[in-house]
Amino acid sequence: MREDRSARIGSVDCLSPSGPHRMAYQEWGDAENPRVVVCVHGLTRISDDFVDLAAALKKDFRVVCPDVVGRGRSSWLKDPVHYGLPQYVGDMSALLAGLAADRVYWVGTSMGGLIGMALAAQPQAMIARLVLNDVGAELSGEALGRIAGYLGIKTRFAHLDEARAHLRAVFAGFGPHSEAQWQQITDAVLVKEADGWRLHYDPEIAAPFRAAYGPAFLEGKTPAPIDLWPVYEAVRCPTMVIRGADSDLLTAPVLQQMALRGPKARVLEIPGVGHAPSLMHEDQ
Repeated sequence: MREDRSARIGSVDCLSPSGPHRMAYQEWGDAENPRVVVCVHGLTRISDDFVDLAAALKKDFRVVCPDVVGRGRSSWLKDPVHYGLPQYVGDMSALLAGLAADRVYWVGTSMGGLIGMALAAQPQAMIARLVLNDVGAELSGEALGRIAGYLGIKTRFAHLDEARAHLRAVFAGFGPHSEAQWQQITDAVLVKEADGWRLHYDPEIAAPFRAAYGPAFLEGKTPAPIDLWPVYEAVRCPTMVIRGADSDLLTAPVLQQMALRGPKARVLEIPGVGHAPSLMHEDQ
């Protein structure tokens, strides 16, 4: 994992049905600033993804970026059946309760956006503004099948170059990046061990996901899409949705409907990018 010496590292104690665990986070900016931005990564990613965004925001905001349980610096769950949205929402509620902020702004990529949407849909939600990065009110079954095809399958590598090449292929949807940026993207999620390299996450985060979407994928079928319209339509705060113009998870028709329904989100498409915009480029 990439270490950013300008970040403060903290953690919050959380609880699952199988016992306690710790969720780590990185933080930038003035710790006393009441204007707080919480940035949450995607399914197999890490808080390091927001280093560049935090650098752009930290003069005006306190920026807090957690590693969702099972990833990065956070604990792994004893029972993988709990790797799912209800647990993640509960953990983030514990984090928000400890921030000493009345309201927060939320930036969520993919899974991080789903967590934010679930929190923002609750009565008296703490989220004042919501940014959903390439995720929305309906999730494409085609993309769910694609993710089920690689999630947790290969997590160890003998050589760094092998690991980087594998990750670059998996995350090709992030779009064009410089060689230095690609190295940042890949190396952030790699951990050096005595016999090689491994991905930062608990391979068992894949178990509930593959159980839900893997059978259809293995049979050559497209999993059914996920309908989250009731959750999205319960969101009341100002919302923005960013879509990679080539995304297979958030389709263009769903994006258009999100601009008309629920919080009537402001929408933005990033050309030449799939799932998901990395938010590393200045124009993003």
